[in-house]
Amino acid sequence: MKPPPSSLNSAPFFLLLLHLAVSSVAPTTETPSSSSSSSTLDPKQIEALASLNIPTARDPCIQPSPHKATVCDRSEPFRHLVSLHLFNCSADLSLSFTALKSLSSLHSLSFTNCHTSPIRFPSDLALSLTYFSCILSFRRLTGVWLSRFVNLTDLTVSFTPVNTTGLYVILGNMHKLKTLTISHANLTSSLPRHLRQNLTHVDLSDNKLKGNIPPSITLLEDLEYLNLSSNGLHGVIPTQFGDLISLENLSLASNSFSGSIPDSISAITGLVHVDLSNNQFNGTVPRFFSELKGLKVLKLENNELHGVLPFNASFMKKLDVFKVGGNSNLCYNHSVISSKLKLGIAPCDSDSSDYDEGDNADDTGEKKDQHHGPNKVVLGVAIGLSSIVFLIVFLILLSKWCG
Repeated sequence: MKPPPSSLNSAPFFLLLLHLAVSSVAPTTETPSSSSSSSTLDPKQIEALASLNIPTARDPCIQPSPHKATVCDRSEPFRHLVSLHLFNCSADLSLSFTALKSLSSLHSLSFTNCHTSPIRFPSDLALSLTYFSCILSFRRLTGVWLSRFVNLTDLTVSFTPVNTTGLYVILGNMHKLKTLTISHANLTSSLPRHLRQNLTHVDLSDNKLKGNIPPSITLLEDLEYLNLSSNGLHGVIPTQFGDLISLENLSLASNSFSGSIPDSISAITGLVHVDLSNNQFNGTVPRFFSELKGLKVLKLENNELHGVLPFNASFMKKLDVFKVGGNSNLCYNHSVISSKLKLGIAPCDSDSSDYDEGDNADDTGEKKDQHHGPNKVVLGVAIGLSSIVFLIVFLILLSKWCG
């Protein structure tokens, strides 16, 4: 269960989630026995929910539960919880070991806006979970604590500090992981040298990661989403980056990356969102971006790119977002791109030698007249007049010679 593409800027998504979760998990005065007789849920799990101050007046297995807070299986004679979402928790929420042990049937466990202290999870529950999400919850997590969920396919931790000596501490034994989000978590250290090749989604944005992108990341041929924005990463993009053939969303924004944008990215034909803004990339803007048919967002602003922008107006109009401002040595050809587009860069000199106007004419097919030497009409008139003068002079000289 991965977040939507807008999670390149994830805060609005989480705030929306919190806005929708208007009901809070409030204390209940109900005793376990008063609800167990009318519920299809295992009585032990009803008791566990009650001990967590989760209301059980209504059968938790009746769907849809509020905000899909509970989901049950179909087992008999009693059903069991397979998904539990705790949100806007009451201040007295206590995650007791005994209660959690009774919930070892859970495959999915989510916390949103639950500021409680993490406790030791029962091993049965830790092994049962395939999805774990913690958003604006717990006071702090550790890498060792998270590492016990070895069967996860989806891990999301956001707006919650994570204290660990390195990401490998968390991910080392998660062999089934496909979706990884640890953002706004104050992560330090560097990117792991090796990541699981079955990963399809990696979001490590808004942390304090340092170092460069390891070449091994290009082995993730199933990766569709990569967000490393707002960290302290540096160095160049690996030349083999084009091996990420499944990539659709890429954000390396707000780091200290340098070097040129590798041509190998042209092999990633499914790219939809590319954000390389606020770095130190140099070199020219690659022309291949205009050949990516599905591209909708291209952000290259605030770098050190130079030369002539190689795009025409029709390409820029098909994009939802296009930003190139803040590149002081980058310019555009004003005979092809109207100044009304407000690109944030200056027009080039009209006779710029490194711009191929024929390849970049706009979609109307019209090209500006090119001035190369004297006008042909003027040149023809001049030749004609010269011929007449020559003929008159010749006739005068001939008449004198004959006379």
